[in-house]
Amino acid sequence: MRIDFDPETMGPVPFYKLLTSTIVPRPIAWVSTVSGDGAANLAPHSFFTVAAVDPPIVQFTSVGRKDSLRNVEDTGEFVVNLAPEALFEQVNATATNFPHGVSEFEAVGVAQEPSARVKPPRVAGSPVALECVVHGTLGLGNSTVVLGRVVHAVVDDEVMVDGHAEISRLRPLSRLGKNEWGTVGDVRDLARIRYEDWEGRGLEQA
Repeated sequence: MRIDFDPETMGPVPFYKLLTSTIVPRPIAWVSTVSGDGAANLAPHSFFTVAAVDPPIVQFTSVGRKDSLRNVEDTGEFVVNLAPEALFEQVNATATNFPHGVSEFEAVGVAQEPSARVKPPRVAGSPVALECVVHGTLGLGNSTVVLGRVVHAVVDDEVMVDGHAEISRLRPLSRLGKNEWGTVGDVRDLARIRYEDWEGRGLEQA
């Protein structure tokens, strides 16, 4: 038996809660920006993914008009920092609705470091940072999708194994429903099957 949900009769907030509890886990873009007058901002965004490969473009969504969105519109730059398990409480604290102009780096006590190609600082304790310039934005209802072309990336050598960022060393956080967060659990390794190898490989035989 299934339960039917109609977004038009439910309204946006209850349906938003349904979406965020079923579209899980969601990776987190811990986005650092600077305002036009140079104030640094840091906030987590869980509507985040890769948008394109060549050129490399990532995207995050701002629900409403938050400082991250205002800053990227003003300056055209941002950094996506990985949200690591070791900084769990700091990541959550930077989601606090501090007044405009207050730096979450300073208020929460998150160490920062200069970026190589853009003005917004990187999170010093994050194992991965993607420095981006704005490729474009797309308004969708009460939200705005921000597309950023990655112009520089840094990865801690401690998380690299044979040229690959190892998930067990990255330890990324993810968002679930309600106030729930996810950490890395069991990891399964299964290669994609080529069509040339598919003959006689039905799932019932796997």
